Amino acid sequence: MRRLALFLAIFSAFSFAHAQRHESLLELRDRVFELARVQAVYMDSLLPEGSYPRTFQGDTLVTSDIGWWCSGFYPGVLWTIYDHTKDKGIREMAVRWTRPMKALLEMPTDHDIGFQLMSSYGYWDCCVKKGPESPEEIAEIERVLQTGAQKLADRFVPSAGVIRSWNFGDWNIPVIIDNMMNLELLMEYGDEKVAEIHALTTLKNHFRPDGTTWHLVDYADDGSVLGKQTVQGFSDDSAWARGQAWALYGYAMMGFWSMSSDDLYIETARKLARWIIDNLPEDGIPYWDFSQTDYKDASAAAIIAAGLLRLWEVRDEDTVNPTGLDDLLLPTAERILRTLASPEYLAEPRTNGGFLLKHGVGNLPSGSEIDVPLTYADYYFLEALMLLPND
Repeated sequence: MRRLALFLAIFSAFSFAHAQRHESLLELRDRVFELARVQAVYMDSLLPEGSYPRTFQGDTLVTSDIGWWCSGFYPGVLWTIYDHTKDKGIREMAVRWTRPMKALLEMPTDHDIGFQLMSSYGYWDCCVKKGPESPEEIAEIERVLQTGAQKLADRFVPSAGVIRSWNFGDWNIPVIIDNMMNLELLMEYGDEKVAEIHALTTLKNHFRPDGTTWHLVDYADDGSVLGKQTVQGFSDDSAWARGQAWALYGYAMMGFWSMSSDDLYIETARKLARWIIDNLPEDGIPYWDFSQTDYKDASAAAIIAAGLLRLWEVRDEDTVNPTGLDDLLLPTAERILRTLASPEYLAEPRTNGGFLLKHGVGNLPSGSEIDVPLTYADYYFLEALMLLPND
């Protein structure tokens, strides 16, 4: 009996590996999105009303209210699934989980209102042409996004040239690299000039000579730098993996939206992409900090894959490619996505609290969310799959 069980296990593993070698990326995408549809419905059945998923830890679904910086990602996952599958039931769920996010406009918020609104209302705005929204509802979606953009712009400190990040701590004007991800809300629905100034100031002060980035820069009121730290990384001078991912994606995104400094933004993203590609483990999934070898971080991997594909989208095909980077963007993204779509990282149906991916790391130095699923890992994993070329 034991010998039979062992044979079946080996056969199953061999069959999966064999299937993987012959599975195209588009087939992989369809497979993951079918699982995502099942998981989203399962998660919806587990969530208490008014609560949003945060992680799944110790067989417990950990939730938050809409004030948590990740609250928009579950609606975003639903919109992404709908965008790919055109499942009307998923669309109804997406609308139901998105509408409460409007309450953020009446609450104290921080820089992460960009994350919260762009992944929920922003995706809804992208999908309105495919749905039954009335002109009044379309106008309301736009109003939410424009008001949210103004709340983000109100955090801009002109004398320092940055948008303040955190509302806590002993820093004077803390700016974290994550803040680059929130600028898309301004570029599409608000004050583009504020976004540009913040991006250029961050470019000037956040990056090391090798292209990697610190996590946090603290500014004096006059814009001079008071200090540089990597709060969620191994050390101040180490390369925190998700921080590198935010920077890569953020500057590739700014290169897409900007009309004035796109080359500068894209070159910043390209330099960091080169460093990341050169330092990724063989399977494409970074450890939570590039200096460490203990916990892999699927969230950083998913964001890196999406960032590489964003960078591939804005590449200039007529420009000479002396370093060969352009030839590595798609293959590296594919390597990451194939690993994330393997049994090691991808959950079985109706397990993992409804999350897609396993093995994420939230904030290891604080002992928070270590080796667990994370809602933003799922969101950027699906986004990366949507960014794959269709040929």
